[in-house]
Amino acid sequence: MRSILLLAGLIASPAVFAANCTIDLVGNDQMKFDKTSVTVSSSCPEIEIKLAHSGSLAANVMGHNVVISPTDVWQVAAQDGMKAGAANHYVTPDDARVIAHTEVIGGGQTTSVKFPGNALTAGTAYTFYCSFPGHWSLMKGDLVVE
Repeated sequence: MRSILLLAGLIASPAVFAANCTIDLVGNDQMKFDKTSVTVSSSCPEIEIKLAHSGSLAANVMGHNVVISPTDVWQVAAQDGMKAGAANHYVTPDDARVIAHTEVIGGGQTTSVKFPGNALTAGTAYTFYCSFPGHWSLMKGDLVVE
C-alpha cells in the first residue's frame, strides 16, 4: 500500500508535469550544436534559450548564436541575417520571420534570451539555427512545440 501511495504522490507531483520552457544548446568550434531537435511546451508563459560555446575560438572567427524561425522561412531569414552584419548578430532588425535570437558569442562564453511562449504554436514546424555566416547550413535543428 505504501508503494502505491508513493507512486500516486509522484504522479501527482508538479515536477512530473512541469512544462519544458528552456532550450539548452551548446555550440562548438566544429560548427555543431549538441542537439538536432529540442522540444518545448505550448503552455509556457515564457521560453528561455540558453547557449554555451564550448570551443575556444573568438566570436569574430567562430561565433555562434541561436535564432528561431518558422521552418518554411528560416533559410531566407538566415541568408538575410548574414547581410545584417556582426553589429546586429547576423539577424535582420525587426525581422518578422525571427521569433527570437541570442547574441553571437565566442568560445567559453554563454548567453541567454527569453521570449513569450505564445510566440510559438503547437503543431507548427520551427527551426533553430546559427546565423553566423556560413554556419546556418550545418548548425540547425528542429524545434518541436507540444
